[in-house]
This record gives sequence, structure tokens and C-alpha cells, in this order.
Amino acid sequence: MINLQKPRRAIGRYFAEPLVKLISKTSITPNGLTWIGLIIAVVAAVLAATGHLFAAGWVVAFSGLFDMLDGSLARLKNQSTKFGAVLDSTLDRVGEAVALLGLTIYYLQNPSLTGILLTGLTLIASQLVSYIRARAEAINVNCEVGVFTRPERIVILSLGLLFSRFNPVLLIALGLMALLSWITAGQRLFYVWQKTK
Repeated sequence: MINLQKPRRAIGRYFAEPLVKLISKTSITPNGLTWIGLIIAVVAAVLAATGHLFAAGWVVAFSGLFDMLDGSLARLKNQSTKFGAVLDSTLDRVGEAVALLGLTIYYLQNPSLTGILLTGLTLIASQLVSYIRARAEAINVNCEVGVFTRPERIVILSLGLLFSRFNPVLLIALGLMALLSWITAGQRLFYVWQKTK
């Protein structure tokens, strides 16, 4: 089964490390960074809902950066806690859902049944990808497999928003996110089945 966690973490560390070192000199805590990341995701959702898609693309990318920083800061400052890990995971799910809700509002105001459907399918599948991993780990199955997780979703959504004026780039991005997220959910479920049968 495909496991891309190591290359994802290596890339994340490469981009996050210089910023984390700067932030570690301030009084900002890892949990504080997690909350800031959620606030940025809400800003992205508002921008998307009001039709400012290009700006929303940049803000989504920026919120993804915070997703990498909080865990790295916790490790650097030796402030990793079980609650911090749960908070990070929870607010990541909320932030992603809020961003997709913003797009749903946009497609309601600029009627596109395809856009609403793809956004809904992406929302369901992205939550499933994370839920299956969490549920698997609750029964002691390490489930980091899959081709398309949160970092890839952030990149594709950002690009879709940034190039949304070139019709139908955003719909293609959402379609890709929906398809690959459902495939990843299936991969994880199959992996857990293999490990527990």
C-alpha cells in the first residue's frame, strides 16, 4: 500500500523549519498557531463565499503553511501534548470544512449544481480520510497510507482558486480532490481490513 508520509514530512520540514525557528523566539504557543490557522481558514472561506477566489487561493495556501508549523513548533519547544495533537487534528478538520462551505456558498450564489455536488463530495471524502485513520489508530493500526491527504488537498484547492478565472479550472480541481479523496478513503479502509482480518 502506498505510504507517502515520509516524503510529505520531509518537504514540510524543509519549508517550515526556518519559520519555526523564528516563531520559537516569540511567545506564540503551538496551540496558538493552531487557532491562528483556523482563523486564516475562516478568512479564506469568507473570501471564497464572496467571490474573491484569487485572494482565497493565497489565503488557503497560507493556512496550509500554519498546518505544518504548529507540530514543528511543539517538537522544537518540547511542548508536544496529547491534547495539542487532538486540537490540531480537530481544527484542521473544521478549517477544511469551513473553506469548502465558503465555496458551497459561492456556488449557491453563482448557480452551479456541479460545483455544489463536487464540493459536497470533497467535504465528505476529506473527513472520511481523516476519520478512518483516527479510528484505525484507536484499534492500534497505524494507517498513514493513501495517495491524497490534507497537504495535497490544500495544494490542489489553492491552485484551483488561484486559476479559477480560467473556466473550468476550479471545477476540475474540485473533481480531482473529490475523486482522489474517495480513492484514499478506500485505500485506508482496505488497508485496515487487511490488517485486521
